[in-house]
Amino acid sequence: MRFAIVESGGKQYRAVEGRTIEVDRLSMQVGTQYNLERVLLMTDGDEVMIGTPAVDGIEVKATVVDHIKGPKLISFKYRPKKRIRVKGGHRQQYTRLMIDFIGKPGETRKKEEKPVVEKKEAKTEVVVEAKPKTEKKAKAEKPAKASKEAAKPSAKKAPAKKTTTAKTSSKKTDTKKK
Repeated sequence: MRFAIVESGGKQYRAVEGRTIEVDRLSMQVGTQYNLERVLLMTDGDEVMIGTPAVDGIEVKATVVDHIKGPKLISFKYRPKKRIRVKGGHRQQYTRLMIDFIGKPGETRKKEEKPVVEKKEAKTEVVVEAKPKTEKKAKAEKPAKASKEAAKPSAKKAPAKKTTTAKTSSKKTDTKKK
């Protein structure tokens, strides 16, 4: 897996090919290509390239997918005993970038193809046995009460005896000293 650490707007992001990152708002149209020039680190499997401070000859190509707003942050300031209460909110503007390519300019790489697994059709045979008509008639002729009575238990259990305990009440007597 190839990824890079890039800098945009004074912040660092981990860019992975095929995934999106959210950076501070860029003034670009949705669908345009954008190059992140400042690459601080690039790794491809076991090979790691660390920049001092940036790696030369590596580019990260991204496509602007969307402009979004972040979650609302609420700031609240107050001064006790002075009736000063100030509540404010803020939503940060972000640009979502899809990382298309990480590498040297002009480099072409094979995309790893996932092996196609062939699905084998399971052959199933359906065997239908014909039942004699006499069985169906015999089931239909049974009374409904017999099946209900068979489901009910015949022996009833005696209710369990409840044990009660006598509550003793004790009165507290106030003794006054004279």
